[in-house]
Amino acid sequence: MSKASDQAYEELRSRILSGELPPGTQLKEEELAALCGVSRTPVRAAIRQLEAELFVRRTDSQRSFVAEWNNDDLEEVFVLRGMLEAYAVRRAASRTNTSVIAGLNAANEAMRTVIEALDFDLPAYLAANARFHALILETAASDRLAALLGKLVLQPVVQQTVRAYSREQLLRSYREHVEITTALGQRDPDWAEALMTAHIRRALHARLEPAEG
Repeated sequence: MSKASDQAYEELRSRILSGELPPGTQLKEEELAALCGVSRTPVRAAIRQLEAELFVRRTDSQRSFVAEWNNDDLEEVFVLRGMLEAYAVRRAASRTNTSVIAGLNAANEAMRTVIEALDFDLPAYLAANARFHALILETAASDRLAALLGKLVLQPVVQQTVRAYSREQLLRSYREHVEITTALGQRDPDWAEALMTAHIRRALHARLEPAEG
């Protein structure tokens, strides 16, 4: 894509992930061009790319909308993510070292600090959570796995899961991260895999049934 198309793509993807462009929103090229500060041609290219990545769906009448997800879609994404993340943490268990464990502990501590703060900083929490999972994936050392998993974790339904969490659910997620880190420190692939599978499965149910308050 051109520089202008890249600009439009990043802007639109960011707004979809943040919820500023919610599921079901019709994407009108002229309005989006003004929003992104580019012409309609790069917007059209950006929409095609987002469609290929399942962020956008096109109707038979050739109108484009931000993708809506039903429960079957949600479960499929999380089941696939669970399988891949479980495999990643299993590989990581035999490749980890003190530096990796220190990095995971630092990410966990950052999560705990954000959760316990009076004002919850969602971007900071998401960044710490992403560092934790990215470090496990990096330690797993598989380019194919990284490519496959990268497409799943960037889906809006995954990115927006944390927004459905109560503070207690956030604390539980943090504690699960600590347990996963402990299993990796013990270099126990079975334990680490079981914990990660449960961690992702719980995230699915939090997404399907958002907690109140």
